[in-house]
Amino acid sequence: MKNPVLIGSFFCFIAAVSWGAMFPVAHSAFQYIDPFYFTIFRYGAVSIILAGILFWKEGKEAFRFEGKGRRLWFFGTMAFTVYNLFIFWGEDLLGHHGVLVASIMESLMPMISIVIYWTFFKKPPFPFTLACVLFSFAGAVLVITEGKIDAFFSAAGNVIPTLLILIAVVGWVIYTMGGSEFQGWSALRYSTISCLLGTFTALIITLVATVFGYLDVPSKSGLIAAAPHLLFMIVFPGIIALIGWNVGVSLLSPVNGLLFINFVPITTLFISFLQGRQHTVFDAIGTVLIITALISNNLFIRFMEKRMPDMAEEQLQDGPVCIETTD
Repeated sequence: MKNPVLIGSFFCFIAAVSWGAMFPVAHSAFQYIDPFYFTIFRYGAVSIILAGILFWKEGKEAFRFEGKGRRLWFFGTMAFTVYNLFIFWGEDLLGHHGVLVASIMESLMPMISIVIYWTFFKKPPFPFTLACVLFSFAGAVLVITEGKIDAFFSAAGNVIPTLLILIAVVGWVIYTMGGSEFQGWSALRYSTISCLLGTFTALIITLVATVFGYLDVPSKSGLIAAAPHLLFMIVFPGIIALIGWNVGVSLLSPVNGLLFINFVPITTLFISFLQGRQHTVFDAIGTVLIITALISNNLFIRFMEKRMPDMAEEQLQDGPVCIETTD
């Protein structure tokens, strides 16, 4: 491999742009198919493809749970049920504005992981990292509310879908953290088995909701109309982004890879602009705040790696760089 940095950057860039594009594409698909069936068709196909790749690369032994079935089901449910159902459900309920809200929430994942580690693992962040977290959340609030904070939070029609998206993103962060419990497993194996279990759970929920009349089975014409959107979602944000991100991060390191998360909201803004959506100054300011916070914290982590390498290495293996407590 002649230039691993360049190759890793390319893969991470493609993954981030694919994730940024999936929200405008999904919004267009929701004209023909509801978010629940959209997720089932999308990740049903992704699960089958991943299972084929895993069988080809690692054989049938890779499908054994090894006594970790409950944890695999839990983490898979967090990602492929909670995340995938809720984020697109919330986006659809918010309408056009939901496209950018979902993308902004996605870009907050690194900061949300810091808050989760602080809350549940008693690892408070460095003061500078905490300031970056507050900066990024302030930016998210500006984008989500379009500067009309009181009016936004006084309307249940805005708050509930936003909470759904937030819960979805937290679900994906928990899933990502769960990967550390499967040492010795390849990223492909963890991704495939958790995807199969989580998608099966989402399928059961969708079928039950359909039986009780909460959802309608998509029509044949709706499926045909949504087929190009589904194909894009399966190939790019699904297979290519998943594999590309894992390869890119392995070549660049997680710290460097996280910088490419900045391209998620940028891509969403650009595509939604091409689709005719008018953006406000709060969208721009909020996005800049989030990107600035992510880049600043990344540079800070690099600085701490040089100044306190042992501590930084330990923290980066388990999660965000935090201060160790003596409690």
